[in-house]
Amino acid sequence: MKKVSCILFSLVLGFSIIQAQTKTLKKSPALVEASAESVGMSTERIARIDTMFAQAVKGGNIPGVVALIARNGKIVFWKAYGMADNQSQKDLKRDDIFRIASQTKAITSTAVMMLWEEGKFQLDDPISTYIPEFKNPKVLNNFRYSDTSYTTTPAKSEITIRQLLTHTSGIGYGMIDGDERIKMIYQKAGITDAFTTKDLKIGDNIKKLAKLPLHHQPGEKYTYGESLDVLGYFIEIISGMPFDVFLKTRIFDPLGMNDTRFYLPDNKAGRLVAVQQKNKNGEWERMTANAQFDPDYPVKGAKTFFAGGAGLSSTAKDYATFLQMYLNGGEYNGVRLLSRTTVELVMADQNLKVWDKSADNHLGLAFSVENQGGQDKGAKGSIGTFGWGGYFNTQYFADPKEKVIGIIMKQTQGPVNDETGWKFRQMIWQTIDD
Repeated sequence: MKKVSCILFSLVLGFSIIQAQTKTLKKSPALVEASAESVGMSTERIARIDTMFAQAVKGGNIPGVVALIARNGKIVFWKAYGMADNQSQKDLKRDDIFRIASQTKAITSTAVMMLWEEGKFQLDDPISTYIPEFKNPKVLNNFRYSDTSYTTTPAKSEITIRQLLTHTSGIGYGMIDGDERIKMIYQKAGITDAFTTKDLKIGDNIKKLAKLPLHHQPGEKYTYGESLDVLGYFIEIISGMPFDVFLKTRIFDPLGMNDTRFYLPDNKAGRLVAVQQKNKNGEWERMTANAQFDPDYPVKGAKTFFAGGAGLSSTAKDYATFLQMYLNGGEYNGVRLLSRTTVELVMADQNLKVWDKSADNHLGLAFSVENQGGQDKGAKGSIGTFGWGGYFNTQYFADPKEKVIGIIMKQTQGPVNDETGWKFRQMIWQTIDD
């Protein structure tokens, strides 16, 4: 019976790989390095960014950083600064691997949209259609701090897949939630957000989560939480394969993202950058395990928890490849993951009633996207520039008009005097010389 199951899994796996490698009329080149001038950028002006990063490391504001700039499918700047681990005096290399945390969300959303393209579901389907434990959700009403007991109110509607993609489901985050009541409820129920070395399965975690109260009525507010983790389990159900296998076979292998994984094999573990924080003497030191998480989760422990909202590790080059696929309209190096029309949907304003319409951006199905106000204020990019970041201090953005990608990878926790994020994004546009 076990042999038959393995054969069936292999057939499903093979079919999924074939689906990922759909023929395309368009074949963009793979990302390669080229001169800045070849894509209309100034080497002299890029040097200003180089100096900015070097000074940030020298001044002790960050322990190290890898920065990458690409334009028109060409990498024009890719450099490492500082240390991967100050305590062991290990130099940072540009192909080192970083915990990308919430940058995982865009990859999970992409996987959802790939299955949507196959007609597996509709975006406004209730998630309970596929994960029955979410049927008849309830909203938190009263809460007693003394014993963490609470009362709930029935939700007016079911949670939809679109609401999960746009963080409007009402599901929160146990570890970093802004509502202390939700944090306490999640912790008591044993909910795991991510970053764990324990022998846990995402499905078991999500089934427990489904029984807990929501922050608010589905669709009525924006609440950053475990919605994308729910969708990671949803992908397992729809695809019939483990989430990590789906991402590897349908996204990472076709795009050549060979260093992007939930957990690293032994031959890559040495490339994982240490998470660092400042001690009382103002010196950078390796962060050790605490009550919330063990920072060595990508290389130790059970390696069984595939957190769709924050679990992946990657490199600057791999993530640039992923973003380039979006700039190419869903295709990369002859592999089409999404159609151009689906990419347009992913970037579209979801017209959320809960989103501040005076904001300089809107929320799509995977990214924050700049609007006219964002462009006109400067430093953010053209209309349509999309991006996000991660818990351990990583940031990215991509400008579809200028065909520019910017990525900075760092691994820090705690208070830092780090201005590299806004400076990099502001300074990248002054390098354009066409």
